[in-house]
Parts: sequence; C-alpha cells; structure tokens
Amino acid sequence: MNVKGFVHKYGDNVDTDVIIPARYLNTANHKELAAHCMEDIDTEFVNKVNDGDIMVGGANFGCGSSREHAPIAIKESGISCVIASTFARIFYRNAINIGLAILECPEASEKIAAGDEVAVDFDTGVITNITKNEEYKAQPFPEFIKEIIASNGLLNSLK
Repeated sequence: MNVKGFVHKYGDNVDTDVIIPARYLNTANHKELAAHCMEDIDTEFVNKVNDGDIMVGGANFGCGSSREHAPIAIKESGISCVIASTFARIFYRNAINIGLAILECPEASEKIAAGDEVAVDFDTGVITNITKNEEYKAQPFPEFIKEIIASNGLLNSLK
C-alpha cells in the first residue's frame, strides 16, 4: 500500500481539542467533524486539504482526550496518512482502529515542510520527500495492522 500527497505541517503537542474542538463533539456525522478539523490552529485547512494529502506533526501528536473523533475528523477530511515524531498512545490506537494510517519517524517530522510532496510506502516504511529528493525510514506496519488499515478499520477487518 502506498500513498502520495502534499503536506500540512503542525508542531509538537497537537492535542485532540485542536484537531476537533470540543464544541463540535455533539455530532456523530463524520463529514461534519471533518468540516471543523484543525480550525482553531489552521482556519484554512479544510479549504486547502485534498484527498490523499499527508499531515505531519511533531512530538506527542494527538495528546489529550481519548475521543475517536480526532482521527475520524482527520481521515474524513481526506488525509491519507499522519507522520509524527511520536504519537500519544491512545490516539495511535484510535487511528489504527478507524483505519487511519500513521507512522512515527522523527527525521521525517523534522525535515518535511508544509507544501512538500511526499510519498509513503507502508510495506517498507520508506517516506520519500519528492520535493527535497530525500528519504526517511519509519518502522513498517506489521501485517495485521496493514490489514486493519486496508479494511478501513478494526471492525471492518473482523467482518
């Protein structure tokens, strides 16, 4: 499985309240959640994001509450993969559970800039920055996680 897209870049400690502000948690509609994704730190995100784009964050991405709304909003906005230096553990698990591809790679997190075009090979863990002609190596997913993501989430993979 491979993805390619343009980067939306954020810093360290992007918490779930920034990803999807609490004032929108009264809806279960995934499109409605996506319409407000990142709006408190990037008011133009929903207007700039295209299907297949990639989100890059720093350390402790997805910290804060344990709500699944945050990875759902990111995925539904069109983001194909999130790359960060590190993820908050509950966000990491929630992302896998809903089928959002995520990779930890400190070097990629540091060197990739907003607007760069990036390709990700999930079989090898290689992240290619097409814009800068650089490669970074993340730990590839084990087969069972690739199956969950390919199935669009844990529940679908169990069916």
